[in-house]
Formats: sequence, C-alpha cells, structure tokens
Amino acid sequence: MKFTVTDNHPDSRARAGLLETAHGVVETPAFMPVGTRGAVKALSPRDLREVSSQIILCNTYHLYIRPGEELIRDLGGLHVFMGWDGPILTDSGGYQVLSLAAMRKITEEGVSFRSHLDGSSHFLSPEKVVGIQQALGVDVAMVLDECIPYPASRDYVKASTDRTVRWARRSLEAPRNRDCALFGIVQGGVFKDLREDCAATLAELPFDGFAAGGLGIGEGPELLAEIGSFTAARMPEDRPRYLMGLGKPEDLIHGVRSGYDLFDCVLPTRNARNGTLYTATGKLSIKNAAFARDPRPVEEGCPCYGCRHFSRAYLRHLYVAGEILAAYLNTLHNVCYYQRLMAELRRAIRERSSLENVTARI
Repeated sequence: MKFTVTDNHPDSRARAGLLETAHGVVETPAFMPVGTRGAVKALSPRDLREVSSQIILCNTYHLYIRPGEELIRDLGGLHVFMGWDGPILTDSGGYQVLSLAAMRKITEEGVSFRSHLDGSSHFLSPEKVVGIQQALGVDVAMVLDECIPYPASRDYVKASTDRTVRWARRSLEAPRNRDCALFGIVQGGVFKDLREDCAATLAELPFDGFAAGGLGIGEGPELLAEIGSFTAARMPEDRPRYLMGLGKPEDLIHGVRSGYDLFDCVLPTRNARNGTLYTATGKLSIKNAAFARDPRPVEEGCPCYGCRHFSRAYLRHLYVAGEILAAYLNTLHNVCYYQRLMAELRRAIRERSSLENVTARI
C-alpha cells in the first residue's frame, strides 16, 4: 500500500490524497459503505460502482463466524467470493468486543466469546485476527483492540488502552502478506493524555496507517468532535488516518476538516431501510403522508437510478407497502449522496475553496 497527500486545504487540516492498494487506487477523503457480512445491504457490487464507491468495509468477526475465513480463502478470497474487485478494509472485530460484552471475556491473550448465532465458544488473539484477515485476502486489515465503553473510569480506560498497544505490537509480528496493509488503532476514551500517549507510541511502530477508535458511542457531539480532532492532530502526516464508525454528514465534514482520510458508518444504509433519505437540504422521511402525491424525485440533480426514474410518491408507496424495492432504491440514493458529499469535499480541498456549507453545493 502507498499513500500520497496531493493537496492540503489552506484553512483547515483537511487534505486530499491517493491510497494505492493491490485492488485499485482510492481518492481520499473517502467514505466506505459497510458490508459487514460480505454484502452492503440491498446493493450489489455493480450498484456500488455506479454510485462511485471506491472501497468498502467488511467485518472480520462476522465473516469468521459465518461462513468462515477458510471457506472464503479456498474459494478465491473475499474479493472473488463477493464479486467486488475494488479495495476492501476489514474491521478487526474490536467493536464486537463492546457490543457483545455480555458474551465475552477479555484477557491479556485475547478475547474469549460465545457466538451470537449459536452460542459456540471462540477465542480471538491479536495474531489470529491478523491471520483471519490475511486468509480473507483484504487490502487493509485492522489490529484487534477493545472499543472502550462510555462512560468508563480513567483506570479502566488506561488499562484497556495499554493492552490495545500491547496487542498492536503482537499484531505486527504476525505473518502477513505485504499486499495486506495493517492499521493501528488509537484508543484512550475521552482522556486526552491517554489518547496522546497511545498515538505517540503507535506512531513509532511500522503501521501502514492509523485509526481513531472508541468514538461515537455516547459521548455527545461536542466531545466527539473535540476528541476526534485532537486525536487526528497526533497521527503521522505521511500515513492515512481513519475515523472509525462515524457517518453523519456533519461528522464527515468535521472529520475531513480535522485531517481524516477514511470513514465508514452504517447510517446511510440503515436509515435507508427505515425510510430516511439524505438530501442537500437535510434528511427526508419518505414515509410521511406529505409525499403521497409528490411527483418530484427525492433530490433534483441526483444521478442515482431512483432519482432519475421515480417520484417521491412512488418511493413512499413502496415503503408503506413493504416492497423490497423500497430498501434497494432508498439505499442506492443514500450511498450515492454520501459519495457525492465526499467528492465535493475532495473538490473543495483541491480548489482551496470553503468547506463550509459544502452540502449545499452537491
């Protein structure tokens, strides 16, 4: 993997760049649609390409549980298995260490847990997590970490963060094909000194990139923005920075201003299935009766298939009737909106124009 910063914004820490991987080049800053189990819900790889998605995210834990990394490896790797020829980044499962707290136990060696599917026992070590991602054949792998709950005591956060650093060192020692980049994850909760120490320690290690983890889990928008920006400023300039799991449009804009290069979130796909659509003027709830006779597209000028062919009235009908097509068209629009937002942010950085009110220029 190779990362090159091509442009810096004059009024912020925002930057545009090129992330070169074995499966293609990604223009950054970039948003990664989430395909947790090897599929972005409701969309095919062809759909993702048509709305200008460059890279997608899948989840190591879920693919390990089902269908298993060995099966995927034997069938040609994750790219072949899911029919996506672009770059893939896999989350290590650190978030599941939080979300499955009632079913796991953390030790120095790793995480023991019971499957959320059948209750079977499993163990993930830092080395095993790298091995799983290696078997999947992904372009960017993440180290095993603990996504620390909020709120948590300083003592708990320090102990967890120190262990995450030790796990990161072990991850680097695991066998790995050099086509598979490895990112370290900066933890530290909302304690700036712990974030700073973690970032400084990881920066001395030969990671290909760095991520900010453990944010967006209840700390509130102001603290989220403050800690996110603080963490980005302490990551190396010459390697990509990834803000994990945050995806409100305002979070993306602030994250880009802070200097992050990669983003992911389930919001555009999850909200689409619940009838919430994103537009340049804000969110739109397509299930509202006000749209029952509305002949307009969701958004004028949007190039997605739904906006080019169907009215708000039809999309409302599909949602109210429970038609599967509603999930497809809504998701396609939302992912298209997110990719248009990122393209506009990249354009603003290149042209050194204002990042304020960028959504109005989509």
